[in-house]
Amino acid sequence: MKLGSLAAALAAVTAVAGSAAEASSIYHFQVVDIEGRSVNLEQYRGKVLLIVNVASRCGYTYQYEGLEALYREYAGRGLVVLGFPSNDFLGQEPGSNEQIKEFCSLKYGVTFPMFARIRVKGRDAHPLYKFLTDKRTNPRFAGGITWNFNKFLVGRDGVVLARFQTKEEPASEPVRKALEQALGS
Repeated sequence: MKLGSLAAALAAVTAVAGSAAEASSIYHFQVVDIEGRSVNLEQYRGKVLLIVNVASRCGYTYQYEGLEALYREYAGRGLVVLGFPSNDFLGQEPGSNEQIKEFCSLKYGVTFPMFARIRVKGRDAHPLYKFLTDKRTNPRFAGGITWNFNKFLVGRDGVVLARFQTKEEPASEPVRKALEQALGS
């Protein structure tokens, strides 16, 4: 997809998504996948989601391996990891969507859904991330994205169940415990 058409697709999806304040769950948002296709998050209703802002040139990039391992281990029980590349922190995701996809696939064998690069903080943050970080829409786990690899665990009903900061490894006990509970072990 050419840059101009991708920008147009992003603008259209953002317009359809509406504002974060109007949404009552993550299912009210549309995003663009890494291939440039519009994706309604409604398609993940009934799944447990781990939403992560990712970057290819970060000291925590190795977490792709742990995220992929979680996805492979728990996908059969309903977990979907959603990766949202962002260049918001020291330019650590400078590549095109094609370059990001190739890097993740070749270096870490990523098979979980990846999306087009977005903003996750500030005034221009994607509406999904505004929803995830706003006190009005997510009072229990609100607050700005502090760095790459922040993680939001979302239940089958679209409600945020937990939030994990960058340093919390995907395979850590707190993440696994929250996942098991969300998946109904």
